[in-house]
Amino acid sequence: MKPSKILLSSVLTGILSTANISHASHALEVVSSTHFSAAKEAGKINQNAMVTKRSEVNSHVAVSSHVAVKSSGMAIKNQTPIKVEIIEENGKHHLVRGGKPYQVRGAGISSTDLDSLVKFGGNSMRNWAVDNHAEPAQQLLDRAHAMGVTVSLCLEFARERHGFDYNDNAAVAKQLAENRVRVEKYKNHPALLTWIIGNEVNFDFTNPKVFNAVNDTAKMIKELDPNHPTTTALAGFDEKALVAISERAPDLDFISFQMYADLLNLPKYIEDFGFDKPYFVTEWGSVGHWEVHETEWGAPVENTSTEKASNYSKSYSRVLEPYGDQAIGNYVFLWGQKQEKTSTWYGMFLASGEKTEAVDVMHHIWRGSWPENRAPQISHIILDQQDAFDDVYLDAGKTYTASVNVVDSEGDDIRYLWKIRSESSSDNVGGDHEYVPAIVDGVINIQDAVIELIAPEKSGAYRLFVYAFDGNENAAHANIPFYVK
Repeated sequence: MKPSKILLSSVLTGILSTANISHASHALEVVSSTHFSAAKEAGKINQNAMVTKRSEVNSHVAVSSHVAVKSSGMAIKNQTPIKVEIIEENGKHHLVRGGKPYQVRGAGISSTDLDSLVKFGGNSMRNWAVDNHAEPAQQLLDRAHAMGVTVSLCLEFARERHGFDYNDNAAVAKQLAENRVRVEKYKNHPALLTWIIGNEVNFDFTNPKVFNAVNDTAKMIKELDPNHPTTTALAGFDEKALVAISERAPDLDFISFQMYADLLNLPKYIEDFGFDKPYFVTEWGSVGHWEVHETEWGAPVENTSTEKASNYSKSYSRVLEPYGDQAIGNYVFLWGQKQEKTSTWYGMFLASGEKTEAVDVMHHIWRGSWPENRAPQISHIILDQQDAFDDVYLDAGKTYTASVNVVDSEGDDIRYLWKIRSESSSDNVGGDHEYVPAIVDGVINIQDAVIELIAPEKSGAYRLFVYAFDGNENAAHANIPFYVK
């Protein structure tokens, strides 16, 4: 299936209330009904290659849990599972847990930070691997249960793009056996909500037998665990994958989609395709790096943290809330931090632990009120009297002015931190691990709303970052790519 054409549009996201700061959100409005393909190109809009990200998170918020649950001493003995069902009544779907309707207020987390999730109103999490190197599953499930949090566990599933061959019957059988052990081990845990069989196995897939393997796993789970429904998490609304699933994986209980700016088009995709099954949205949030304007040298233009918050709000109010009879659960991405194109693109927190406006939005969605102290709002960076959409070129060694406008609703004093990093040269796709580009030292001498910087001596692509801290564990951020001639 060829990648569909997409239309780039600038969407005004609002005016900052007290400072009359206006800024446009350059999120996509995707107009085709099938946006995903097995595109080999790394997600460049001008090539119509819509690459949908996989989110196997490699970093996390540096905040440890205050709930002291030890994996050995507090493991729940004689576990009794809590039955989870999907009920259909008059064409409407409902998630039921323990005989009662269950509303998922969820986030994707690979870290151990469940405290903040509960604090801001969340009640469920998903991960990307059963034992995902952040915390063993038993310990995670025990802590989650103690905090009233449910867990959608993701079973490891190999991908073609990483070299796995689904024609290799022995390798497929080995994978099934390994996942059988995991299911046996955790099937009765009361914190368990659903099983996610593979994360974005449709990304760049060519062999439909991957979905035969998914179905064999779903059948195995039904035999061992009648209490928890099964799904697979798809990259985007992928019609090719959905057809393959209907033919090869009928034992799945529901489907999960992972979509970003394109989430706004999900209701249209569902209507056009005639998709009438229940679904989760297991990743949603910021506009994806493959969905934005690129500079002349190919650097994606990242939204500010304020624009990102606007997109979270818009996605929920337009798609997830109104279609709750079919969209029976969702997990916002990312309750933590990771490097993917930049270190700020997808994380709702900074690496240093401060929350951004996106977290405030989720607090409002989950609790119906704003937190007592909200994150600052921030405008685009202006560099040499230009913004990112002007394709900023600087001369090596010359001095330039950069500025940003920040508003804090509580009037907190703002501390600024500016950094220049080399532009990421990673060509990884699908959320695979990336290294954080190095900081360029000695080019910024002051930290304030307005600074002077010396353009690096070495020619090439760079990115200027600014972070605004309010001293109350909140922050805003923005960045601008530039090229040194």
